[in-house]
Amino acid sequence: MTQSLPPAAERDEEPRQSVVAGIDVGGTFTDLVLFDAKRGTVRLAKTPTTLDNQAFGVLNALDAAEADIAALDLIVHGTTTTTNAVLERQLCRTGIITTMGFRDVLELGRRTRPQAYGMKGDFRPIIPRDLRLEVPERMDARGAVVTPLDEDALRSAIRDLLAKGCEALVIHFLHSYANPAHEKRAGDIARSLWPNGNITLGHALLSESREYERGVTAAVNASVQPLLRRYVERLADTLAGRGYRHDMLVMNGNGGMVSARRVADEAAKTVMSGPASGVMAAAYTGRRAGMVNLITYDMGGTSTDVALIRDAEPTVSNEIEVEYAMPIHVPMVDVRTVGAGGGSIARITAAGLLQVGPESAGATPGPICYGRGGTKPTISDANLLLGRLNPARLSKVPGGPSLEDVKASFARELGERLGLDAIGAADAVIRIANARMSDAVRMVSVSLGEDPRDFALFAFGGAGPLHASAIARELNIPKVLAPSRPGITNALGCVVADLRHDFVQTVNRPLAGVDMEAVHALFARQGEEGRRLIGKEAVSIREIRELRSVDMQFIGQTHLLRVPLPDATPSREELQRRFEEAYLARFHVELPEIRANLVNVNTSVIGRREEIDLSALIDRNGRKARLSEAQTGSRPVWFSGFVETPVYWRDHLPADAVIAGPAIIEQMDTTIVIEPGDVAHQDADGNIIISIGG
Repeated sequence: MTQSLPPAAERDEEPRQSVVAGIDVGGTFTDLVLFDAKRGTVRLAKTPTTLDNQAFGVLNALDAAEADIAALDLIVHGTTTTTNAVLERQLCRTGIITTMGFRDVLELGRRTRPQAYGMKGDFRPIIPRDLRLEVPERMDARGAVVTPLDEDALRSAIRDLLAKGCEALVIHFLHSYANPAHEKRAGDIARSLWPNGNITLGHALLSESREYERGVTAAVNASVQPLLRRYVERLADTLAGRGYRHDMLVMNGNGGMVSARRVADEAAKTVMSGPASGVMAAAYTGRRAGMVNLITYDMGGTSTDVALIRDAEPTVSNEIEVEYAMPIHVPMVDVRTVGAGGGSIARITAAGLLQVGPESAGATPGPICYGRGGTKPTISDANLLLGRLNPARLSKVPGGPSLEDVKASFARELGERLGLDAIGAADAVIRIANARMSDAVRMVSVSLGEDPRDFALFAFGGAGPLHASAIARELNIPKVLAPSRPGITNALGCVVADLRHDFVQTVNRPLAGVDMEAVHALFARQGEEGRRLIGKEAVSIREIRELRSVDMQFIGQTHLLRVPLPDATPSREELQRRFEEAYLARFHVELPEIRANLVNVNTSVIGRREEIDLSALIDRNGRKARLSEAQTGSRPVWFSGFVETPVYWRDHLPADAVIAGPAIIEQMDTTIVIEPGDVAHQDADGNIIISIGG
């Protein structure tokens, strides 16, 4: 549903934000894009990420853009604080109090193995066993009290966890999604004893069945909550000290934003914040370009992220598993990641095979061509040797390596073992990297029942446009869309992202026995709560949309299928029909003899923000009248052999430019490769659209 808002004066809110900065912290670089609607200008910055304290990188980016922090109306920040903490297990000491007899649920999990066909593997639960305590209490699956909450035992458990040095607390009771009374009462008691606000109630974060997934999600939330709270508060205080007078917003993994004042309460929702912002920018850019079905392909310095966008709406899932036995069941943009980025290191395995990634040279020391002391061959170095990146830039690195140094490294580290020269080894590295990334694109599309040929490939990240055409050709994807600023697309996503709140409530009943009026009332309550939360944010929005869906399955199955709904009052017959249609489309099987089960009711409430003119990302005054005037030279580039290839500067391209491959387009934040046989043109926003095979 779409609803236009009344004038801002009637809504008693702040005026429109005219000067907005989007800042995304990646594994290698911190990117900034600053839109100044008052002056009609855009400023960009890309600075190294400060891994020890990301706040320094944020401030460095603002300084690099010469931003007047006191004049900013809004800062939107995408952070990897929680993502890194989870993946590296740099978590806060956290305790959990659960139902008597269920302390080992987090460890038993689903009885899967790290390696399905292996005889060994490591698994470490989020919270160790000595910090998992039990208290007498019990609800049944219908929400009826079986055992009353033992409040004295609860108080004793809380004191025990405090004595053991816990900084955060999880209260996770069985079947709290059906009746949260015990968890709510336990929360009241805990708040009277716990010295800080780092308390997570399982049902409040995720009101869904399956105690293992709900428990892990709550445990992750609590374990990163103190880290995120300290980081955000420190950054907000520093910005305030430099004159910033407004609220800061933080990107969530669902592609929406939330106030920095509240983001730590649901810290788990910021996991995948960075990748989500890029997907939101892709959806926004594609919609303006008239290309609403996209596969996003974000290749950065350390990894490649792939996601699917249908009808300008990113695919959102609440069944993401960020690593083995770590399901985080809060709605997040469904992004699949492979360890192949510009800094991915190429090496020869003990078996004599060439392997690319997942180990990365990162930002320090980085690839050899960075000139920061890196010695191991990487994907970026391979692109340099093959002429895709400008070798002349090496001479601008004081005391840095020469092209011969890079060649020698490839010959020594790879070529000698493979029987290839340096160029052949570099070509092999690119081919293997492209194959891995093609598999990721194939996986995210085919696993969702989609044909890659029905989509365009949206290539971004600092290295994405270098490889996009080859990957599109491999998968028969007809077009590649390279946005005007691929290297800062994640930061752009922070600027264009909407406010969003997602709600999930478990019903878990056979459809034939579901009270449909209760389902309609549940949809209504979720929508009202989402509107209330959006109303609390000091951000100008132009409309509110509500997206509704249900998660269903055939009785006896474990896999859930999400079924979109057009309104909040579906009939029982409509749910059955839509589920059967979705099942047939996904699995090409009909099962009319099996009854359907309604598992979850979902609502997403989205506050659309004011439109941003993306054409301002490239200065119109810099465009040349003729394509020849935008050419900066030519150089040999490897396409199954070296071909003398024209090189263009993107900011100088005429608005009506048509470029036949082979060609190289360079710009501040990336390099675009147009392969032989492909043809590229620009649209009104300055996006480069490459038609594969012309």
